[in-house]
Amino acid sequence: MSGIFISFEGPDGAGKTTALNSLTPKLKALTEQEIVVSREPGGSPIAEKIRKIILDIHDQEMDDRTEALLYAAARRQHLVDVILPTLNADKILLSDRFVDSSIAYQGGGREIGTKEVAEINDFAIDGHLPDLTIYFDISPEVGLSRIRKDHQQAMDRLEKASLDFHKRVHDSYLKLVHDNPDRIVSINADQAPDQVVEDAVNVIIQRFPNVFNGGR
Repeated sequence: MSGIFISFEGPDGAGKTTALNSLTPKLKALTEQEIVVSREPGGSPIAEKIRKIILDIHDQEMDDRTEALLYAAARRQHLVDVILPTLNADKILLSDRFVDSSIAYQGGGREIGTKEVAEINDFAIDGHLPDLTIYFDISPEVGLSRIRKDHQQAMDRLEKASLDFHKRVHDSYLKLVHDNPDRIVSINADQAPDQVVEDAVNVIIQRFPNVFNGGR
């Protein structure tokens, strides 16, 4: 495969999705390769159906391991339907979340074990990890405060979880950053949105200078 796979991670309220929407046109102006943007859970028709089940606020009785397995199932379908075809076509895939989210949220947040969740997802992704992961770091307190101030966005089932849950998620993300320095780059998400986007774009340019060079 000759394409490039970049994932974007962060706790709830980090502004990851907003930043991704802003940086995508900037990246498109810097390369001749086609850029495809996707998300998890979801990204393809079947995976989007699984997403609705996972995030439904009425499914409060869902078992934690069921949740982890559903995420892995959605990820596998997304990989087969979107990620691999995009990379095989020599395109650039930007994914709003990937495997690190499950390790942090279900493994750490739900306390079912980061090792166990990683093993479930190893089967799902079959060795296909991002070439680069950008982690938007923000404290759980600030992130949740941002979400609660956004009256236009209804909180999903995971966002409604306790502060302790989100602290465990954050701690798990920090461990992933520490354990994967060659793949994961952390940026400070508690900055002005324009600065966060600039930092993320700079990380990508520095990692792939021959691809993002003004389209030359």
